[in-house]
Amino acid sequence: MTSKPEIGIGLVGAGFMGRCHANAFRSVGGLFDVPILPRAEMLADVSEDAARRNAAALGFARHTSDWRDLVADPGVGIVAVTAPNVLHEPIVLAAVDAGKAVYCEKPLSVTAQSARRMMDAAEGAGVTTLVGFNFLRNPMIRLARDMIAGGEIGRITGFRGRHAENYMADPAAPHSFRTDPQGGGALADIGSHIISLARFLLGPITEVSADCQTLHPMRPVRAGETETAPVEVDDMTHALVRFDSGAAGSLEANWAATGRTMELSFEISGEKGAIAFTQERMNELHVWSGVPGRQGFTKIEAGPAHPPYGAFCPAPGHGLGFNDLKVIEVAELLNAVGGGPAVFPDFREAVAVQETVEAMQRSSAERSWMRVDLP
Repeated sequence: MTSKPEIGIGLVGAGFMGRCHANAFRSVGGLFDVPILPRAEMLADVSEDAARRNAAALGFARHTSDWRDLVADPGVGIVAVTAPNVLHEPIVLAAVDAGKAVYCEKPLSVTAQSARRMMDAAEGAGVTTLVGFNFLRNPMIRLARDMIAGGEIGRITGFRGRHAENYMADPAAPHSFRTDPQGGGALADIGSHIISLARFLLGPITEVSADCQTLHPMRPVRAGETETAPVEVDDMTHALVRFDSGAAGSLEANWAATGRTMELSFEISGEKGAIAFTQERMNELHVWSGVPGRQGFTKIEAGPAHPPYGAFCPAPGHGLGFNDLKVIEVAELLNAVGGGPAVFPDFREAVAVQETVEAMQRSSAERSWMRVDLP
């Protein structure tokens, strides 16, 4: 029996998303028939002590406190970047220059200009790139796209999308990298997810009219302190959008939505039917049929008929979870690196999402419709 080739994984950062990446690389070989198997080769973190502890906890063979060592290491073939957004560009450019495949968390960078530099470098080098918009891996989202593309709900007449969470609803929640201007606010942080979903389902967004609002203009500088500092980013953004297809709709990004934990949701109206989804019930898709006497939304429950659900469970209704989406993402990455179809979303798609974010920000500042500068 011939063993499969391996590829060394270098992970930069071991926070929440770093642990998700590590779990996905550990799990993928037991669930998917990937052409190459990942080997947890090296972990880089903010200090030597943190790197040593997290490498041991996550099963990496080696560690370093300098990401440059990881990127240059000949044992690393894929560089997974889960460091703070502002650090993405130098890490990614170094990895691309070294000829490594790059798996970067969203957003790709803090500005579209920076993201374009990364895209140009990666495309020039011909390396595989993937950006972690992992909600696109949900089999229910893929089903919705297939139904739309197949004309099952007819010509699209409207789109309403929302990403709402409550982790910044409390005005006493302190400043963090999220409220730093380079973090981009709610629109860049979570709005990028609903933008990526809208593009995945209906194609490019070409024009926007947005209103960005700061609900809590002052926040504590640190947890538990009374000193406050101004907030320079949005807590909530509403936008009207027009798609290249001619469809129109609206988007909302809101990280101060009281009571909401993970409402990444959409409703799409067509001339023959409609589709509704929320990540809070991620294993369900609701489809409206206009058959006379049987009108109403019908629940489609995720199961083996919706690939790759069956890789995880042979029975419908048991459900996938957030980390399973990351495993699917990694499986598609390894297939691409191993010579299979190009993986999506790549750096070019991430640039398009960032350009849409920045067009919304300009629209709000100038109080007018804005064209999206697509790559």
